[in-house]
Amino acid sequence: MNELVFIGLGLYDEEDISIRGLNEMKEADSVYAEFYTSRMSGLDIAALEKLSGKGIGLLSRRELEEESGRKILSAAQKGKTVLLVPGDPLVATTHVDLRIRAEKAGIRTRLVHAASILSAVVGLSGLQNYKFGRSVTVPFSKNGTISETPYDVIKANMERNLHTLCFLDIDAEENQLMTVKDALKVLMSIEKRRQESVIKKNTLALGIARAGSKRPTVKAGWIDGILNYDFGDPPHALVFPGKLHFMEAEALIWLANAPESVRTNNK
Repeated sequence: MNELVFIGLGLYDEEDISIRGLNEMKEADSVYAEFYTSRMSGLDIAALEKLSGKGIGLLSRRELEEESGRKILSAAQKGKTVLLVPGDPLVATTHVDLRIRAEKAGIRTRLVHAASILSAVVGLSGLQNYKFGRSVTVPFSKNGTISETPYDVIKANMERNLHTLCFLDIDAEENQLMTVKDALKVLMSIEKRRQESVIKKNTLALGIARAGSKRPTVKAGWIDGILNYDFGDPPHALVFPGKLHFMEAEALIWLANAPESVRTNNK
C-alpha cells in the first residue's frame, strides 16, 4: 500500500510513543524521523529501534524542505512509510507541506497523535488553554539581524489580555538549542530599541524545561527574577501570561513557584 503515516513521538523519550504508534512502526516498510523542528532530550533512538524492530533513517532539514521530501515520498510510493515527529504531528508547517505533497502524489496519509508542548504547557502551568493567543518562535539572530516578530506578537496578545507561548529556536546544524535566558536577552534587546514597555523587568514570564520528563522545571516570576534562573538542560519553552484569572494566579504560585504578588499584579 502506498501510504505515509505521521506518528507523534511525544515530548521526552521513546516511552512517550503510543501503542498505536508503535504498532504502526512495526508494520511499516520504511521508517524515518526528523529532529530539527524539535528535540526530545531523553530519546534513545537505538532503544526505539529495539522496541519497534525497525531501523530509523534520520532526515535533515534540507531533505524535507529544500528537496521537498523527495526521499520519503519515494519510499511511500513503494510501500507503507512512517515519519516520526517530536510532539504531535503537523504542528510544524513543514509536515503540513509534506502531507499535501503526498496526497497530490496519490499517497494515502494518516496521523497518529501524541502529547504536544501546546497541551503540556497548559497542564504544567495551570494557565487556561482558551486564554492563549497566537504563539510565536523566538529565533536566533541571523547575520546580526534579530527578528522583531516575537516582540510584536507578545505585544498584540498582551493588549488583548491573552497569554503568549514562545517556541525557542533550534539550530540543528550547530546542535544549539535556545534557552529561556537566551530568548529573554533577545526580547530585551528589542525592547531597548523600541521602548514600548512590552518586555520590562517586572513583566511576568514563565519558563518550562524538559516537559514530559519525570522532573520538568516550571518557574514563573518577573523577568528580572527568572533571567538567571537555572532551568537546566533544554528543550525550553517560554510563556508571557496575559491578565490572570484568580485560579491561574493560584496555579502559578503553587505549580510554578511564582511570587505571591502575581495575585494583584501580573503586568
